[in-house]
Amino acid sequence: MFDEEKKERTRLTRLQAKKKAESYCAYQERSQQEMRDKLYSWGLHSLDVENVIAELISENFLSEERFAKAYTSGKFKIKHWGRIKIVNGLKFHRISPRLIKEALEEIDPDEYFATLERILEKKSAILREADPYKRRIKLAQYALSRGFENNLIFDILNNNDLEEK
Repeated sequence: MFDEEKKERTRLTRLQAKKKAESYCAYQERSQQEMRDKLYSWGLHSLDVENVIAELISENFLSEERFAKAYTSGKFKIKHWGRIKIVNGLKFHRISPRLIKEALEEIDPDEYFATLERILEKKSAILREADPYKRRIKLAQYALSRGFENNLIFDILNNNDLEEK
């Protein structure tokens, strides 16, 4: 019962929601899906939600292209995610394949490869596995979990000496 009362109190008017959405979008880039979910959580109905989103787009508060590029850049440069994990994150936000492709093109291939090398070297330095075969598998699994591609991982593992130090 308390949850229902709380929901009733947090229901916003269309105008209140739009103002709140503007500041929510100004704080950081948002996807349309993220904004849509937030508007529904504020108690707006579907027609109002779509109208507010259309207004936010026309007033340049929301931009899927800006979001995709900011998301890709942040996840790669700060969190050191690989392309696979970034693509999955963008798909979760319902970004179009065309925008995903454009955002991924912003990643410098040399920087990408160097980042993967650095990640594998750091992990190798703290790995306590003595068996070279198991060590290699653990390093590959780690890089895969970060979203990097198989072929790049094994290029680095085959060409670098990441033995136990």
